[in-house]
Amino acid sequence: MLDLAFAMAPSPDAAGQGGGSLLSLLPPMIMMFLIFYFVLIRPQQKKQKESRKMLDDLKEGDNVITLSGIHGTIKKLKDDIVVLQIDNNVRIKINRTSIGVTRESSKG
Repeated sequence: MLDLAFAMAPSPDAAGQGGGSLLSLLPPMIMMFLIFYFVLIRPQQKKQKESRKMLDDLKEGDNVITLSGIHGTIKKLKDDIVVLQIDNNVRIKINRTSIGVTRESSKG
């Protein structure tokens, strides 16, 4: 039984090669990071940039849909507040960041 235990033990030469295995893990880790960057991080940054540009380009008369699904027309813009007309004589104030989608402008 003792001979079997010695046979399963790693050889003394293999103990000195432990440093090389850590270096061999570096390329797969770099590849995983690159995959995560191009699949997850980069598209999210691009989407945020487009959303920020859309919010900066808002103007009076634009038809918009809020994140909660309310359809309306922008009547007044302030720094961070948008006055949205959702029906005749019905206007609400919302934050600019609450706007999700813009549609065609009602002004010709």
